Amino acid sequence: MRVTAFELLGDFRVLLTFADGTQKQIDLEPYLRGPIFEPVRKDPHIFADMSLEGGTICWPNGADIDPDVLYYGLEPAWKQESEPS
Repeated sequence: MRVTAFELLGDFRVLLTFADGTQKQIDLEPYLRGPIFEPVRKDPHIFADMSLEGGTICWPNGADIDPDVLYYGLEPAWKQESEPS
């Protein structure tokens, strides 16, 4: 499911609109982990420089979040990788 629009709501919260018309308010803070997300999480100006590309939200440094993860509320990849097998 692709993201077609977003609205910054404050802190790390966004309102996302998906291709099927569904809107979801999401706190992105749990997704902003790992080296590529470090500048996005630490600098509000970089976070606010969010844009749409390839059907999802992204930032100028190349960071992006899988739109299916956002649509279906899946766990962030870093959390899945850190859980014991």
